Amino acid sequence: MIGRGDIEENILIVRQQRLYMQSRSVHLLFALIVMGFAAAQGQEQAPFPGRGLAQHPFLYCGEWQKRSTEMQIMYLVRDGRVVWSYTNERNGELGDCTRLSNGNIVFSRQFGASEITPDKEIVWDYDAPKGTEIHTTYPLGRDRVLVMQNGNPAKALIIRKATNKIEKELILSTKDPTSTHGQFRHIRMTNAGTFLVAHMDLGEVVEYAPDGHVLWSVDAPKAWAAVRLANGNTLISGNEVGYVREVNPRGEIVWEIKKHDLPGIPLFTVQEVSRLANGNTLINNWSGGLFPEQIQAAVQLIEVTPDKKVVWALKDWVNLGPASSTQLLDEPGIPENGDLQR
Repeated sequence: MIGRGDIEENILIVRQQRLYMQSRSVHLLFALIVMGFAAAQGQEQAPFPGRGLAQHPFLYCGEWQKRSTEMQIMYLVRDGRVVWSYTNERNGELGDCTRLSNGNIVFSRQFGASEITPDKEIVWDYDAPKGTEIHTTYPLGRDRVLVMQNGNPAKALIIRKATNKIEKELILSTKDPTSTHGQFRHIRMTNAGTFLVAHMDLGEVVEYAPDGHVLWSVDAPKAWAAVRLANGNTLISGNEVGYVREVNPRGEIVWEIKKHDLPGIPLFTVQEVSRLANGNTLINNWSGGLFPEQIQAAVQLIEVTPDKKVVWALKDWVNLGPASSTQLLDEPGIPENGDLQR
């Protein structure tokens, strides 16, 4: 039987998500005006760079498909077509997905985290405690995962999959402990064993030692994700503020793309960002908060060179939904060993 407390909690979650989506609308408005003006002028959109779905093999998932958190789909693309998909039949956004070297996929599902085989068998499951959310699930070798558990208090967790034993728990500060949904999206472990945390609600990226003391921090409005690069710099995405930037250890911006820097391709809500082996940057340009009549014009994935030339812009709303997390499968390295810069 569903109790009054469960009903009240569900109402609170819905309210938090609505407020979170409403906050994005102001930041999207200018981009929508630009798109509408171009259409009104009868301008034809030039073909986008790259080869569409055939540019790379990739794993793809995204939050709030079809403006919902139900029946969310993850896709695997090869040779220009979707060759595999998985539908999460449990309610919740798909915001972080990684394919391991054995073909299994580890992913977050908002109210938990899971690992599935290519045959879609669930081989590991972790359900978020009542009142919490999970938007980070990233492999640490084959045996452990890093989980960011939004809540009161918010906790970064290292979990051993075989037993679901929490081997490490790091309590993190938040702007509002009761506003669970907007606290964090992606966090990562560095190769040095530190926690690199994008505090979305506090507007900063902080690196923590395993004992929790602060090693480094930088201001980063609405930081959705942060990745420590091989060169020692940090790559950061700015959610609805619409930026991707690279900062050096002194906190100085050494490379940046802002909302309207790419001609004809506005950035809406920048979620996961990756630095590729060739030096290019992959941007997940989430647009699930756009009005339905506008979303079809939005580019989902963008690959740019260091000099900000777009070499791949993917817009495919027939086969895919909004983009939150994308792993290119032609990148060298073993994902669970921390070889990818994502």
